[in-house]
Amino acid sequence: MDETTTATALWGAVVLSGVYHGVNPGMGWPLAVSAALMDRSRRSLWRALGALAVGHLIAMAAILFPFGALMFLAEWERAIQLVAAILVIALGLYLLFNRRHPRFLARVPPSRLALWSFLAAMAHGAGLMLVPIYLGICRTLETDAGHAAAAGLMTGNAGVAVSVALAHTLAMTLAGGTFAYAVYRWFGLKALSRSWFNLDIVWALSLVTVGGISLLTLH
Repeated sequence: MDETTTATALWGAVVLSGVYHGVNPGMGWPLAVSAALMDRSRRSLWRALGALAVGHLIAMAAILFPFGALMFLAEWERAIQLVAAILVIALGLYLLFNRRHPRFLARVPPSRLALWSFLAAMAHGAGLMLVPIYLGICRTLETDAGHAAAAGLMTGNAGVAVSVALAHTLAMTLAGGTFAYAVYRWFGLKALSRSWFNLDIVWALSLVTVGGISLLTLH
């Protein structure tokens, strides 16, 4: 597989993971529906989705930037990716056997949706899931990491981190917003209790899968 095909596949994974996170009610779109129903205003729906998107974006950046800053250490590139893959797998296994939602999320008031979204993304490992994908994208850049200036590498990696976080969050917001609007406009929150399925196990297995693929492609 050439670099162009690899990069395309990795960017596709960024978008698909965003769609996946957006569909998952654990990332907060039911809260946007609830806000709109309580205020009886469609604007409340968009405001809530915007706040959720801001919190999610900050969480993605908070996870990606530190790894991007480390990637200028070319001789440690393999070790960095190995550690990232192990962290993703470990979190996936933890969530697989411990499916209780973090209690502290219930203590965040509804008026602070951006904060809630940030904490939820961090607690569920949403940003960590992106790390192996992000590191793979950095490796497809046409830069000789062994001879490039550290400042140039860090700037390039930071730019990729911003792009990954934005693309992922946009996909998440569009997917979650579509479900939120459909529930608000036609179905109502009661539809969730009747027809929605639990994604917790799928989420945990996805983390293990992404980490496993990262280990298999390590070289």
